[in-house]
Amino acid sequence: MGERKGTNKYYPPDFDPAKHGSLNGYHKTHALRERARKLSQGILIIRFEMPYNIWCDGCKNHIGMGVRYNAEKKKVGNYYSTPIYRFRMKCHLCVNYIEMQTDPATCDYLIVSGARRKEERWDMAENEQILTTERTEKEKLETDAMFKLDHEGKDKEKLKKALPSLTDIIDYQSRWKDDYQLNSSLRRKFRTEKKVLADQEKKDRAVMTRTNLSINLLPEKEEDKKLAALLTYQTPDSCEEKQHSKRKEISSRPWFSTTPTSIKAPAGSLLHRINQQSKEAAVAKALGSSHSPLVRKRIESSESGATVTQRQSDAELDTRKKGTSELTHGDETAIVSPVEEGTAAQGRGFEPLTSLVPDYNDSDSDPGQ
Repeated sequence: MGERKGTNKYYPPDFDPAKHGSLNGYHKTHALRERARKLSQGILIIRFEMPYNIWCDGCKNHIGMGVRYNAEKKKVGNYYSTPIYRFRMKCHLCVNYIEMQTDPATCDYLIVSGARRKEERWDMAENEQILTTERTEKEKLETDAMFKLDHEGKDKEKLKKALPSLTDIIDYQSRWKDDYQLNSSLRRKFRTEKKVLADQEKKDRAVMTRTNLSINLLPEKEEDKKLAALLTYQTPDSCEEKQHSKRKEISSRPWFSTTPTSIKAPAGSLLHRINQQSKEAAVAKALGSSHSPLVRKRIESSESGATVTQRQSDAELDTRKKGTSELTHGDETAIVSPVEEGTAAQGRGFEPLTSLVPDYNDSDSDPGQ
Protein backbone atom coordinates (compact mmCIF):
# COMPACT_ATOMS: atom_id res chain seq x y z
CA MET A 1 0.00 0.00 0.00
CA GLY A 2 1.44 3.36 -1.06
CA GLU A 3 1.92 6.47 1.08
CA ARG A 4 -1.21 8.35 1.95
CA LYS A 5 -1.67 11.82 3.31
CA GLY A 6 -2.96 12.20 6.82
CA THR A 7 -5.79 14.39 5.63
CA ASN A 8 -7.78 11.67 3.88
CA LYS A 9 -9.51 10.77 7.13
CA TYR A 10 -9.44 7.12 6.29
CA TYR A 11 -8.58 4.94 9.25
CA PRO A 12 -7.71 1.36 8.38
CA PRO A 13 -9.01 -1.53 10.54
CA ASP A 14 -5.64 -2.16 12.21
CA PHE A 15 -5.20 1.45 13.24
CA ASP A 16 -4.51 1.79 16.97
CA PRO A 17 -4.57 5.34 18.35
CA ALA A 18 -2.57 4.34 21.41
CA LYS A 19 0.09 2.70 19.27
CA HIS A 20 0.19 4.93 16.18
CA GLY A 21 -1.03 8.22 17.56
CA SER A 22 -2.08 9.59 14.15
CA LEU A 23 -2.42 8.56 10.56
CA ASN A 24 1.06 10.03 9.81
CA GLY A 25 2.43 7.74 12.55
CA TYR A 26 0.50 4.85 11.13
CA HIS A 27 1.93 5.52 7.62
CA LYS A 28 5.35 6.44 9.10
CA THR A 29 5.49 9.73 7.23
CA HIS A 30 5.94 13.39 8.24
CA ALA A 31 3.20 15.93 7.74
CA LEU A 32 5.56 18.11 5.62
CA ARG A 33 6.56 15.18 3.39
CA GLU A 34 9.72 15.96 1.37
CA ARG A 35 10.29 19.27 3.13
CA ALA A 36 11.13 17.37 6.29
CA ARG A 37 13.54 14.87 4.77
CA LYS A 38 16.48 16.47 6.68
CA LEU A 39 14.58 17.10 9.83
CA SER A 40 16.79 14.64 11.71
CA GLN A 41 19.71 17.03 11.07
CA GLY A 42 17.73 19.98 12.38
CA ILE A 43 17.11 21.27 8.82
CA LEU A 44 13.69 22.21 7.50
CA ILE A 45 13.13 23.16 3.85
CA ILE A 46 11.00 26.29 3.62
CA ARG A 47 10.00 28.86 0.99
CA PHE A 48 12.34 31.84 1.47
CA GLU A 49 11.80 35.29 -0.08
CA MET A 50 14.78 37.56 -0.76
CA PRO A 51 14.53 40.55 1.65
CA TYR A 52 16.55 43.02 -0.48
CA ASN A 53 18.51 43.33 -3.73
CA ILE A 54 21.77 41.39 -3.91
CA TRP A 55 24.56 40.47 -6.37
CA CYS A 56 25.50 36.81 -6.70
CA ASP A 57 29.22 36.10 -6.22
CA GLY A 58 29.10 33.10 -8.55
CA CYS A 59 27.57 34.48 -11.74
CA LYS A 60 27.74 38.21 -10.84
CA ASN A 61 24.07 38.59 -11.74
CA HIS A 62 21.57 40.79 -9.99
CA ILE A 63 18.88 39.10 -7.86
CA GLY A 64 15.98 41.36 -7.04
CA MET A 65 14.08 41.71 -3.85
CA GLY A 66 11.09 39.31 -3.61
CA VAL A 67 12.61 36.40 -5.57
CA ARG A 68 11.65 33.13 -3.84
CA TYR A 69 13.81 30.05 -3.22
CA ASN A 70 13.56 26.65 -1.54
CA ALA A 71 15.96 27.25 1.37
CA GLU A 72 17.27 25.01 4.15
CA LYS A 73 16.43 26.56 7.50
CA LYS A 74 18.26 25.72 10.70
CA LYS A 75 18.86 27.31 14.08
CA VAL A 76 22.42 28.56 14.73
CA GLY A 77 22.09 30.58 17.97
CA ASN A 78 20.11 33.00 20.10
CA TYR A 79 20.00 36.74 20.62
CA TYR A 80 18.94 36.82 24.22
CA SER A 81 15.85 34.66 24.00
CA THR A 82 15.27 35.23 20.25
CA PRO A 83 16.57 32.37 18.07
CA ILE A 84 18.86 33.13 15.09
CA TYR A 85 18.08 31.18 11.93
CA ARG A 86 20.27 30.58 8.90
CA PHE A 87 19.00 30.00 5.37
CA ARG A 88 20.94 28.21 2.63
CA MET A 89 19.69 28.30 -0.96
CA LYS A 90 21.03 27.70 -4.46
CA CYS A 91 21.17 30.50 -7.04
CA HIS A 92 18.74 29.92 -9.90
CA LEU A 93 21.28 31.22 -12.44
CA CYS A 94 24.36 29.22 -11.40
CA VAL A 95 25.57 26.51 -8.99
CA ASN A 96 26.56 28.97 -6.28
CA TYR A 97 24.96 28.67 -2.81
CA ILE A 98 23.89 31.73 -0.84
CA GLU A 99 23.67 31.78 2.96
CA MET A 100 21.81 34.40 4.99
CA GLN A 101 20.75 34.66 8.62
CA THR A 102 18.52 36.79 10.80
CA ASP A 103 19.82 39.68 12.95
CA PRO A 104 17.36 40.33 15.80
CA ALA A 105 19.46 43.23 17.13
CA THR A 106 18.79 45.37 14.02
CA CYS A 107 15.64 43.58 12.80
CA ASP A 108 17.40 42.80 9.53
CA TYR A 109 19.01 39.98 7.53
CA LEU A 110 22.76 39.48 7.16
CA ILE A 111 24.54 37.83 4.23
CA VAL A 112 26.90 35.14 5.48
CA SER A 113 28.40 33.99 2.18
CA GLY A 114 27.78 33.64 -1.56
CA ALA A 115 26.50 37.16 -2.30
CA ARG A 116 26.88 40.86 -1.52
CA ARG A 117 24.17 43.37 -0.73
CA LYS A 118 23.16 46.24 -2.98
CA GLU A 119 23.56 49.16 -0.61
CA GLU A 120 20.31 51.12 -0.44
CA ARG A 121 20.11 51.79 3.30
CA TRP A 122 19.85 55.25 4.86
CA ASP A 123 19.92 56.83 8.28
CA MET A 124 16.45 57.55 9.61
CA ALA A 125 17.72 60.45 11.72
CA GLU A 126 19.34 62.15 8.70
CA ASN A 127 16.10 61.76 6.71
CA GLU A 128 14.11 63.25 9.60
CA GLN A 129 12.01 60.13 9.97
CA ILE A 130 10.29 59.00 13.13
CA LEU A 131 12.69 56.88 15.15
CA THR A 132 11.53 53.89 17.05
CA THR A 133 11.84 54.10 20.81
CA GLU A 134 14.43 51.82 22.31
CA ARG A 135 13.28 49.25 24.81
CA THR A 136 15.40 50.63 27.65
CA GLU A 137 14.12 54.16 27.01
CA LYS A 138 10.57 52.88 26.93
CA GLU A 139 11.01 51.18 30.30
CA LYS A 140 12.38 54.38 31.84
CA LEU A 141 9.41 56.38 30.54
CA GLU A 142 7.09 53.95 32.21
CA THR A 143 8.91 53.75 35.56
CA ASP A 144 10.88 57.01 36.05
CA ALA A 145 8.73 60.15 36.48
CA MET A 146 11.65 62.62 36.30
CA PHE A 147 12.91 61.05 33.08
CA LYS A 148 9.39 61.25 31.65
CA LEU A 149 9.15 64.99 32.59
CA ASP A 150 12.49 65.72 30.97
CA HIS A 151 11.43 63.80 27.87
CA GLU A 152 8.23 65.82 27.60
CA GLY A 153 10.23 69.09 27.69
CA LYS A 154 12.40 67.87 24.83
CA ASP A 155 9.31 66.92 22.89
CA LYS A 156 7.89 70.46 23.31
CA GLU A 157 11.12 71.99 21.99
CA LYS A 158 10.97 69.72 18.97
CA LEU A 159 7.35 70.81 18.41
CA LYS A 160 8.34 74.51 18.43
CA LYS A 161 11.05 73.87 15.84
CA ALA A 162 8.74 71.85 13.63
CA LEU A 163 5.73 74.19 14.00
CA PRO A 164 6.57 76.44 10.94
CA SER A 165 6.97 73.41 8.74
CA LEU A 166 3.73 71.94 10.01
CA THR A 167 1.94 75.25 9.36
CA ASP A 168 3.20 75.32 5.79
CA ILE A 169 2.04 71.76 5.26
CA ILE A 170 -1.41 72.60 6.60
CA ASP A 171 -1.68 75.68 4.34
CA TYR A 172 -0.53 73.68 1.35
CA GLN A 173 -3.10 71.00 2.01
CA SER A 174 -5.88 73.59 2.41
CA ARG A 175 -5.28 74.72 -1.19
CA TRP A 176 -6.31 71.30 -2.40
CA LYS A 177 -9.44 71.18 -0.32
CA ASP A 178 -11.74 71.91 -3.29
CA ASP A 179 -10.37 69.14 -5.47
CA TYR A 180 -13.17 69.38 -8.04
CA GLN A 181 -12.45 73.02 -8.90
CA LEU A 182 -8.73 72.38 -9.05
CA ASN A 183 -9.25 69.40 -11.31
CA SER A 184 -11.51 71.44 -13.62
CA SER A 185 -9.01 74.29 -13.95
CA LEU A 186 -6.17 71.85 -14.54
CA ARG A 187 -8.06 70.02 -17.28
CA ARG A 188 -9.01 73.34 -18.90
CA LYS A 189 -5.35 74.36 -18.95
CA PHE A 190 -4.38 71.00 -20.48
CA ARG A 191 -7.01 71.39 -23.23
CA THR A 192 -5.69 74.86 -24.14
CA GLU A 193 -2.09 73.68 -24.23
CA LYS A 194 -3.07 70.62 -26.24
CA LYS A 195 -4.77 72.80 -28.87
CA VAL A 196 -1.71 75.07 -29.11
CA LEU A 197 0.59 72.08 -29.45
CA ALA A 198 -1.63 70.56 -32.14
CA ASP A 199 -1.55 73.80 -34.18
CA GLN A 200 2.21 74.04 -33.82
CA GLU A 201 2.64 70.43 -34.86
CA LYS A 202 0.48 71.06 -37.93
CA LYS A 203 2.65 74.03 -38.94
CA ASP A 204 5.83 72.04 -38.37
CA ARG A 205 4.56 69.22 -40.54
CA ALA A 206 3.75 71.68 -43.32
CA VAL A 207 7.27 73.14 -43.14
CA MET A 208 8.84 69.67 -43.07
CA THR A 209 6.78 68.58 -46.06
CA ARG A 210 7.65 71.73 -48.04
CA THR A 211 11.38 71.55 -47.27
CA ASN A 212 11.61 67.74 -47.35
CA LEU A 213 13.05 67.49 -43.83
CA SER A 214 12.98 64.47 -41.54
CA ILE A 215 14.11 66.11 -38.28
CA ASN A 216 12.09 67.50 -35.42
CA LEU A 217 11.77 71.30 -35.42
CA LEU A 218 12.58 73.26 -32.27
CA PRO A 219 10.26 75.99 -30.93
CA GLU A 220 10.67 79.38 -32.58
CA LYS A 221 12.40 82.09 -30.51
CA GLU A 222 12.65 85.86 -30.83
CA GLU A 223 16.42 85.65 -31.36
CA ASP A 224 15.85 83.34 -34.33
CA LYS A 225 13.49 85.89 -35.91
CA LYS A 226 16.04 88.71 -35.56
CA LEU A 227 18.81 86.56 -37.03
CA ALA A 228 16.62 85.46 -39.94
CA ALA A 229 15.73 89.10 -40.70
CA LEU A 230 19.41 89.93 -41.15
CA LEU A 231 19.90 87.20 -43.74
CA THR A 232 18.89 87.61 -47.40
CA TYR A 233 18.65 84.77 -49.84
CA GLN A 234 18.47 85.07 -53.65
CA THR A 235 17.44 82.19 -55.81
CA PRO A 236 19.63 81.60 -58.88
CA ASP A 237 18.20 82.54 -62.29
CA SER A 238 16.62 79.76 -64.24
CA CYS A 239 17.69 78.75 -67.74
CA GLU A 240 14.78 80.65 -69.31
CA GLU A 241 15.62 83.85 -67.41
CA LYS A 242 19.29 83.68 -68.43
CA GLN A 243 18.32 83.14 -72.07
CA HIS A 244 15.86 86.09 -71.97
CA SER A 245 18.48 88.45 -70.46
CA LYS A 246 21.06 87.37 -73.06
CA ARG A 247 18.66 88.06 -75.93
CA LYS A 248 17.76 91.45 -74.48
CA GLU A 249 21.44 92.40 -74.27
CA ILE A 250 22.05 91.34 -77.88
CA SER A 251 19.01 93.27 -79.17
CA SER A 252 20.16 96.47 -77.42
CA ARG A 253 23.55 96.50 -79.19
CA PRO A 254 24.07 98.86 -82.23
CA TRP A 255 23.97 97.19 -85.62
CA PHE A 256 27.11 98.96 -86.98
CA SER A 257 30.17 99.38 -84.87
CA THR A 258 31.46 102.97 -84.73
CA THR A 259 35.20 103.61 -84.89
CA PRO A 260 36.11 105.55 -81.75
CA THR A 261 38.14 108.72 -82.20
CA SER A 262 41.54 108.58 -80.59
CA ILE A 263 41.78 110.87 -77.58
CA LYS A 264 45.53 111.13 -77.85
CA ALA A 265 45.45 112.76 -81.35
CA PRO A 266 43.98 116.28 -81.04
CA ALA A 267 45.44 117.31 -84.46
CA GLY A 268 43.54 114.57 -86.28
CA SER A 269 40.37 115.57 -84.50
CA LEU A 270 40.79 119.18 -85.59
CA LEU A 271 41.30 118.23 -89.26
CA HIS A 272 38.23 116.03 -89.10
CA ARG A 273 36.17 118.92 -87.77
CA ILE A 274 37.49 121.32 -90.45
CA ASN A 275 36.69 118.84 -93.22
CA GLN A 276 33.20 118.33 -91.83
CA GLN A 277 32.58 122.10 -91.65
CA SER A 278 33.78 122.61 -95.24
CA LYS A 279 31.37 119.96 -96.47
CA GLU A 280 28.51 121.57 -94.59
CA ALA A 281 29.44 125.00 -96.04
CA ALA A 282 29.52 123.66 -99.64
CA VAL A 283 26.14 122.04 -99.23
CA ALA A 284 24.68 125.23 -97.75
CA LYS A 285 26.13 127.24 -100.64
CA ALA A 286 24.66 124.88 -103.23
CA LEU A 287 21.26 125.00 -101.60
CA GLY A 288 21.35 128.78 -101.36
CA SER A 289 22.26 129.15 -105.06
CA SER A 290 19.54 126.75 -106.14
CA HIS A 291 16.92 128.85 -104.39
CA SER A 292 18.08 132.08 -106.19
CA PRO A 293 16.09 132.83 -109.36
CA LEU A 294 17.82 132.48 -112.64
CA VAL A 295 18.43 135.91 -114.17
CA ARG A 296 17.78 136.34 -117.82
CA LYS A 297 18.95 139.23 -119.85
CA ARG A 298 16.20 141.22 -121.40
CA ILE A 299 17.13 142.85 -124.67
CA GLU A 300 13.86 144.56 -125.29
CA SER A 301 14.75 147.71 -123.35
CA SER A 302 17.54 149.30 -121.41
CA GLU A 303 15.29 149.15 -118.42
CA SER A 304 15.34 145.40 -118.50
CA GLY A 305 19.15 145.40 -118.62
CA ALA A 306 19.33 147.43 -115.44
CA THR A 307 16.98 144.99 -113.74
CA VAL A 308 19.15 142.03 -114.73
CA THR A 309 22.27 143.71 -113.42
CA GLN A 310 20.58 144.54 -110.09
CA ARG A 311 19.28 141.02 -109.63
CA GLN A 312 22.68 139.53 -110.42
CA SER A 313 24.43 141.67 -107.81
CA ASP A 314 21.80 140.80 -105.18
CA ALA A 315 22.18 137.07 -105.87
CA GLU A 316 25.97 137.21 -105.53
CA LEU A 317 25.67 139.10 -102.21
CA ASP A 318 23.27 136.52 -100.78
CA THR A 319 25.49 133.70 -101.91
CA ARG A 320 28.52 135.23 -100.20
CA LYS A 321 26.60 135.74 -96.95
CA LYS A 322 25.32 132.18 -96.87
CA GLY A 323 28.69 130.67 -97.83
CA THR A 324 30.49 132.29 -94.94
CA SER A 325 31.61 129.56 -92.42
CA GLU A 326 33.30 129.64 -89.06
CA LEU A 327 36.36 127.56 -88.23
CA THR A 328 37.08 127.06 -84.57
CA HIS A 329 40.58 126.24 -83.34
CA GLY A 330 40.94 126.23 -79.56
CA ASP A 331 39.39 129.39 -78.18
CA GLU A 332 39.90 131.44 -81.45
CA THR A 333 37.15 131.87 -84.10
CA ALA A 334 37.98 132.82 -87.72
CA ILE A 335 35.45 133.90 -90.38
CA VAL A 336 36.39 132.55 -93.78
CA SER A 337 34.99 133.99 -96.94
CA PRO A 338 33.91 131.76 -99.82
CA VAL A 339 37.02 132.71 -101.82
CA GLU A 340 39.41 131.75 -99.01
CA GLU A 341 37.37 128.65 -98.38
CA GLY A 342 37.72 127.61 -102.01
CA THR A 343 41.49 128.13 -101.79
CA ALA A 344 41.68 125.98 -98.67
CA ALA A 345 39.57 123.34 -100.35
CA GLN A 346 41.99 123.23 -103.30
CA GLY A 347 44.84 122.70 -100.86
CA ARG A 348 42.95 119.78 -99.27
CA GLY A 349 42.18 118.26 -102.67
CA PHE A 350 38.69 119.72 -103.21
CA GLU A 351 37.64 121.88 -106.13
CA PRO A 352 35.87 125.17 -105.28
CA LEU A 353 32.27 125.50 -106.28
CA THR A 354 31.53 128.06 -109.01
CA SER A 355 28.56 130.37 -108.95
CA LEU A 356 25.40 129.02 -110.48
CA VAL A 357 24.25 132.51 -111.63
CA PRO A 358 24.56 132.82 -115.44
CA ASP A 359 26.44 135.76 -116.83
CA TYR A 360 25.08 137.35 -120.05
CA ASN A 361 27.43 140.37 -120.18
CA ASP A 362 29.60 138.84 -122.92
CA SER A 363 26.66 138.30 -125.20
CA ASP A 364 26.75 139.63 -128.79
CA SER A 365 23.46 141.34 -128.34
CA ASP A 366 23.64 144.99 -127.35
CA PRO A 367 21.15 146.13 -124.79
CA GLY A 368 21.10 149.58 -126.28
CA GLN A 369 20.17 148.32 -129.68
